Amino acid sequence: MAEPLASYKDLCLDAADPVRLGTFYAAALGLRLERLDDGDVVLRGDTPEHTVWVNRVPEPKTVWHRLHLDVNVAAVDDLLALGASVVDDTQPWTVLRDPEGGELCAFVRAPEVLAAGGGRGRPLYELVLQVGAGDDGAAAAAGIAHGWAGLVGGRVEQDPDEGYSWVEGIPGAPFENLVITWTDEPKTVKNRVHLDVTCRSVDDLVAYGARVLAPGGAPGAPSWTVLADPAGNELCAFPG
Repeated sequence: MAEPLASYKDLCLDAADPVRLGTFYAAALGLRLERLDDGDVVLRGDTPEHTVWVNRVPEPKTVWHRLHLDVNVAAVDDLLALGASVVDDTQPWTVLRDPEGGELCAFVRAPEVLAAGGGRGRPLYELVLQVGAGDDGAAAAAGIAHGWAGLVGGRVEQDPDEGYSWVEGIPGAPFENLVITWTDEPKTVKNRVHLDVTCRSVDDLVAYGARVLAPGGAPGAPSWTVLADPAGNELCAFPG
């Protein structure tokens, strides 16, 4: 297996009110909230990869999250008490909205599973990415899954019945899987949840198939480069 081109770094959430949204996810994910001088917040955990940045953006949420979090909980009511609301409770999991309307899914686990801490006992269970697809959504999902595995490592698996794919065993990632599903709806706005990666060279990622949206590293510019995967989903790359 080829060495991945990048490493998982951390997760970023857009917010109208970083403190409000950060307080919710700090409690939901068992992380420590730190307020920054610019009004943003950062959530920290046991490793740098547990970090979640919650950054203020001017635009409101207008579409469903194409990248969302799946979380493990003792009870859905725990998230409702933090400010979440129920969207759909007819599945084995419960679809919720966070205090700013962002979708997430809650999986109720037995107390002994949560107490164990590893695997499905971790608060952050999975990240789920929906990609636009034509007639063969399963093939599109598998292609994006293989692309992300080549980018950050891990193994690609596929559900033979449902056709969705996932990347498991991503080195350093504080979640079990990156799940890739598909939708017929086109992507119209930037994602409000995205991953950060570290890499040796942004050029390597571009040669691999990523597209530069906002270059970084120039005087007066951020140190990171904003990219998009082949399905248009944003990520930020930090060289070095």
